[in-house]
Amino acid sequence: MRLTEFWKRMYAHFGESYAESFATDHVMTELGGRTVQEALAAGWEAKDVWRAVCVSMGVPESSR
Repeated sequence: MRLTEFWKRMYAHFGESYAESFATDHVMTELGGRTVQEALAAGWEAKDVWRAVCVSMGVPESSR
């Protein structure tokens, strides 16, 4: 998954302003105690980060 597709999905699910806030502020155990931004900066694949967001936030299958 490209990073642009990742952000497209984040914006579609959370809304543009909340997606940015979530990615910066929400620490996730699924990402090893990192935020989305920290995980991406550490080299995590966008698809793996998106999967972690889906699990953590209960994103419906139809939006995954």
